[in-house]
Amino acid sequence: MTVRIATFNTENLMSRFDFSGYRNELRQDRVAQLYDFSSEAQYHQAEIARAISLTDDTRQLTALAIADADADILCMQEVENLDTLHRFEYGYLFKMIGDGYRHKVLIDGNDGRGINLALMAREHTLDGAKIEILEVTSHAHLSYKAAGVYTPDLAEVAKPHDKVFKRDCLEVDLKIGPKRLTVYVVHFKSMGGPRNGVDGRTHTMAVRVAEARAVRKIISDRFGPDGGGKRYVIAGDFNDYSEKLVITGDRRNGYTFTPEEAEDGAVRVLEAGGFCENVVARRPEMDRWTLYHTRGPQERHLCQLDYLMASPALTRTSRDRLPDIVRAGQPWRTLFPEGQEVERYPRTGWDRPKASDHCPVAMTFDMV
Repeated sequence: MTVRIATFNTENLMSRFDFSGYRNELRQDRVAQLYDFSSEAQYHQAEIARAISLTDDTRQLTALAIADADADILCMQEVENLDTLHRFEYGYLFKMIGDGYRHKVLIDGNDGRGINLALMAREHTLDGAKIEILEVTSHAHLSYKAAGVYTPDLAEVAKPHDKVFKRDCLEVDLKIGPKRLTVYVVHFKSMGGPRNGVDGRTHTMAVRVAEARAVRKIISDRFGPDGGGKRYVIAGDFNDYSEKLVITGDRRNGYTFTPEEAEDGAVRVLEAGGFCENVVARRPEMDRWTLYHTRGPQERHLCQLDYLMASPALTRTSRDRLPDIVRAGQPWRTLFPEGQEVERYPRTGWDRPKASDHCPVAMTFDMV
């Protein structure tokens, strides 16, 4: 018996309009900056038209990427609410896969933009095993102090009684046939841009490390410090990497992709001592990336931000399995190493529309 699990940051799966760009140019869509609006009402009308026209293509591509991931259990980031998720499934995903994901879980978390974590599951696995959701627990309320993860290097960015998770750690207990599985859906603190001469990853590193330590403590408190031989997966967007492919060159002369190790971060907190395995690391070094990052020609790289961190109980009998990374929804601006190019979904744009800035990651695990 097997179960296929995927994670996907769907990039702003929302059903509301954002009109804040009228007063804050930093939040204004770039196409709106080409026009002068005579009134706020006119801006609202233009923003509604822009958002609706772009969103239709975007969500078709998002649905195609989910269909290609073909997961029994799908962990999602950046979903507004349960109603939005229902509408997306009915209006888009249903057209790709039919009546696939009857089970849906979403609890509002801590994100100020209202982007939340969600989990969807089929009624049965591909093997025919029944999938049941037994219990759902939010850890959005957990503070640094309560989790025991507050350290002096957090002093500039957080206080001990602040909530440790920038979104949540959504704990979902499932039953797959007769077997138990626990999934922890996460979306760690974003890196942001450089500040005071310090790059964004370094500036926000302490927050993500604390989030990872808190997740590990939640699991350890429940199952024991070594995981207790239980089946669990930590799935989501870590906004962190332990390696990247640095891109140099240009369109005229070609591009070079150079592997580069990164400093310790959230990933290594969860890998330490064999607590869990980053299954994407089973893929070749040049082929682990899930996101293309660029701030112009001076700063470009490919890296893995999206993870399935599986417990030893799940990986010990799945040693020969490799995870899949669905890249057909990437925009044309994404630079692919030689030999990795894929056929993009129809109507994919240079920058947009696209399925997401992230790629879904999926893997089949043995449930024995």
